[in-house]
Amino acid sequence: MIAIESKKQLIENGVTQLNRKARELVLKSLEHALNAVDSRQLMKSKLLLKNSMLRVNGCSFDLRKFKNVYVIGGGKASGAMAESLAQSLGRRITNGFVNVPRGGKHEAGIIELHEASHPIPDKAGVEGTRCMLKIAEQARKEDLIICLISGGGSSLMPLPRNGITIHDKMKITDALLNCGATINEINTVRKHISDFKGGWLAKKAYPATVLNLILSDVVGDPLDSIASGPTVPDLTTFNDAVKVLNKHDLWDKAPASIKKVLSDGEKGLIPETPKANDKVFKNVYNVIIGSNRLAGLALCKHLRSSGLNTLLLTSTLEGESRHVGVMLASIAREASFSGNPILTPAAIIAGGETTVTVTGKGLGGRNQEIALAAALKMGGLDGVVIASLSTDGVDGPTDAAGAITDGKTMFRAAEMELNPEEFLVENDSYNFFSKLGDLILTGPTGTNVNDVSVIVVL
Repeated sequence: MIAIESKKQLIENGVTQLNRKARELVLKSLEHALNAVDSRQLMKSKLLLKNSMLRVNGCSFDLRKFKNVYVIGGGKASGAMAESLAQSLGRRITNGFVNVPRGGKHEAGIIELHEASHPIPDKAGVEGTRCMLKIAEQARKEDLIICLISGGGSSLMPLPRNGITIHDKMKITDALLNCGATINEINTVRKHISDFKGGWLAKKAYPATVLNLILSDVVGDPLDSIASGPTVPDLTTFNDAVKVLNKHDLWDKAPASIKKVLSDGEKGLIPETPKANDKVFKNVYNVIIGSNRLAGLALCKHLRSSGLNTLLLTSTLEGESRHVGVMLASIAREASFSGNPILTPAAIIAGGETTVTVTGKGLGGRNQEIALAAALKMGGLDGVVIASLSTDGVDGPTDAAGAITDGKTMFRAAEMELNPEEFLVENDSYNFFSKLGDLILTGPTGTNVNDVSVIVVL
């Protein structure tokens, strides 16, 4: 079971009785949602094996008809997914190799779990991806490849294209992460400097049958963007990748090897990523087993059972984190004052993935920055709580999943002589909430379906 650490203390930090009650409701609902999208449970519930017949979301595969069953993949949840799959299929698996984040504690039998870096790719990730590609290329028409894909797969399955070094790919990835580029923009570039993403894995696995089990961490669940779509037709082009770098003023700063590949691609000197009309996708089956909307619905269900009116505002939330925090606080204030957009006692849920344009020298993540920006607009409200967290348990380069705030947060900060505006300017939300004891800590959860923000108004 996934649990929030120091939950009792987070509740007691509420100061007033009404705030403590609201905090308890929020924290318990977040735990419920995390367990609802736990990748191991999703794998068990979505994959049904009876005799030799494997069924998943309307697709059926008779394992007796396949000479070999291979397992490959990568992502933040891939270790847990591989562990669950190994328990389900056992000796039916011929061989497997999956890239996982460092520090995982999963066991997957014959499936080798290979540790690599996230969010910045490294050489270990390249080595592991080559091993996966070797398995895919040796597969034949009578073989089945089960590919486990989750958020973080882009970084964990790197294979630079046409002379690009891993150092160059690390440099451009880091620059994109820090400039406020969206995950779709980042993946557009990644797909065009990779020999694995953007449909290339499907092309190299052909003519084998490929079953992709996907845990979505991309807003709206576009298959071509999740882990940069290694087995999905690519909708973007080399020109789109160049436009992303120009939009964020990164073209002139990009490594020469990356500019050469993208320029050669625009000129047609090297092949585009595989498109929808390519025959290699004929035997590819893509199944999303979990998403942000599933987490949002779980939050609503739990809070409704606790006596609150609930509203799933969106599962496609995007934008600058600090602006989103202000918006969420304004919704909370409106609900508190007028009963709009939903009558109190109420819970309003928003899911998706925001971005932080880093200008300061502090430490934090997008969810902590949402909470800090929201806190600035909540002063004086009682029984109103906002919390935001990353479902993978890791918000930015920190050990926190997110943070929780209420109408007394600013008063508590003032008593400790903390200036929240200064922390926000420095993108230092982690240290702000650390001093207040309001960081939400879960440790790595083994799942990844974007972020969720919860507003409770009593």
